[in-house]
Amino acid sequence: MVVEGLLSVLNMHCFVVILIGVVVGIIFGSIPGLTSTMGVALCLPLTFSMSPLDGISMLVALYVGGTSGGLISAILLKIPGTPSSVATTFDGGPMAERGEGGKALGVGILYSFLGTVLSIVALIFIAPSLAKIALKFGPYEYFAICLFALTMIGAMVGDNLLKGLMSGVAGVTFSLFGIASIGGAERFTFGIQSLENGFQQLPVMIGLFAVAEILKVGADGISANKATVMNCKIKGFGITMKEFKEQFVNFIRSALIGIGIGILPGIGGATSNIVAYSVAKQQSKYPEKFGTGIIDGVVATETSNNSSIGGALIPLLTLGIPGDTVTAMILGGLTLHGIAPGPLLFKNSGTLVYGIFAAFLIATIVMLIVEFGGIRLFIKVLAVPKYILLPAVLILCIVGTYGTNHNMFDVWTSLLFGVIGYFMMRHKFPQAPMILGFVLGTVVEENLIRGLMYTDNNFWAFFKSPIAAVFMVAAVAMVVWTGYKQLKAYYQKKQAC
Repeated sequence: MVVEGLLSVLNMHCFVVILIGVVVGIIFGSIPGLTSTMGVALCLPLTFSMSPLDGISMLVALYVGGTSGGLISAILLKIPGTPSSVATTFDGGPMAERGEGGKALGVGILYSFLGTVLSIVALIFIAPSLAKIALKFGPYEYFAICLFALTMIGAMVGDNLLKGLMSGVAGVTFSLFGIASIGGAERFTFGIQSLENGFQQLPVMIGLFAVAEILKVGADGISANKATVMNCKIKGFGITMKEFKEQFVNFIRSALIGIGIGILPGIGGATSNIVAYSVAKQQSKYPEKFGTGIIDGVVATETSNNSSIGGALIPLLTLGIPGDTVTAMILGGLTLHGIAPGPLLFKNSGTLVYGIFAAFLIATIVMLIVEFGGIRLFIKVLAVPKYILLPAVLILCIVGTYGTNHNMFDVWTSLLFGVIGYFMMRHKFPQAPMILGFVLGTVVEENLIRGLMYTDNNFWAFFKSPIAAVFMVAAVAMVVWTGYKQLKAYYQKKQAC
């Protein structure tokens, strides 16, 4: 099974697909305003005509390229290309200003590669074991885990617990539109025949992330001036063997932080890079140098955000729960090909799973080669004005949405959710809880109904399962603790004023 999976990606067609995915991902990751989530959303319809392995390989390659690509603009423009690269600007930008942009890029690329490789090792060893445990899960456990995932992302994302939970509830509500999978009742159709099938994942995702971002940039105003890109000379990876040894503990610690945070549903690299940077600063012998341009900060952030990729794929493949917004898109890709992620995936489609692992590794190697070899080309792409780039992206979004099912209702859906996403950003409602709520809404509903059927409508019987009880108690504790911290911070801020 393992050998078959490896051999299934060792062909020229799959390699070309991975190469295209990595290059497009790096471009989307490196240009501020275009994220890896948008890149995956845009390319998701293209995978419909591919084989399942080729399609998922392209999405994984986009994920790898997009996450790593953010370091280019973070260092050269001091503007993070993606949320995963926010902390890279803290030391990468000052290094570029000091004339060490080449060294910062080299170190960032190298540790992006090493962090991803470590996460692949974790994925290969953790995922199959977790899948065996998950085979024993019933409706109680799945309901509790999904509820925990929703409350966690609602509580952890953003600085307002109420807005996070409201976003998650809205996502679950939108997932209930159409005919119920259990019982067959019509819900929220408003007499519109197209709504009987509910909203499809792809148009919703493209709308919330791609269209909403384009509307936001358009509303904020686009400068016709090109971004100022700092010049840099690139020689090797810019790190000596002595520096490499000195950074070993920082590297391992940051990788473990990235993998751990990646596994937690809905958080991902946007959080892990800041956490890893903060921990590296706390544990450093010279914390005062952080923010002035030292490689320690670049190593911590780029290792952690890339190692979160493998971490985020673990709950996706073993439980069917996306680890972050990009894996929610990949879940859409799996669904598009009729593949149901979960513990049975390893048993029924082992060759596909190990093929994805192999494609992940190949994409990581390709990312290292392409990013280092083509860095000067990507630097030029950064200078393309957004008023040219974003309208082209919007057209591709509409074409891609229509092309999947040849249904205009999907196009209107993507535009509707684009407007919803725009107003969410304007009023600081996090989008991640909504998309996770939309993806997991039907899973939560179906397992709740099945569980209540088993217990004759006795919800308290769910707590007889130790696993379900732990996750439900943890969900409540997460909400209470986050609410307490935010109220405390609010009153402290009020007293300070």
